[in-house]
Amino acid sequence: MDWQDIALIAAGMIGSTVAIIHGVLVRRLMIRPLQHGFLADERTAPPVKKLVPLLLDFSAYNWLVGGIALIVAAIWLGQEQKAVAAVLVGSSYLYAAIGNFWGTRGRHFGWMLHAAALGLILFGIL
Repeated sequence: MDWQDIALIAAGMIGSTVAIIHGVLVRRLMIRPLQHGFLADERTAPPVKKLVPLLLDFSAYNWLVGGIALIVAAIWLGQEQKAVAAVLVGSSYLYAAIGNFWGTRGRHFGWMLHAAALGLILFGIL
């Protein structure tokens, strides 16, 4: 194991940690209020009631699986597979960093953590 593998593992740990915290906060601060308001309204279609919580949870799920994929790639996979995992997960983390920065006007630490993970991913594959 070299420094590049350690960087990929660190990026995976950051991404997974952010995913878990994000998932808890989304459930607590977004989905619960929606279930008592918009989703409880009788006029809201049943498919919408099912899909909205799932879509809000999807980003956390994606980041968690991506973080695990980076860790697995660093420990068990070859260089080409690491690069594929890094590109796929890195694109997700890049979208998260940009979206979080834009959505919070830079006043939230989530974009910084995803940007740090991106830096580690780049170091890990270059």
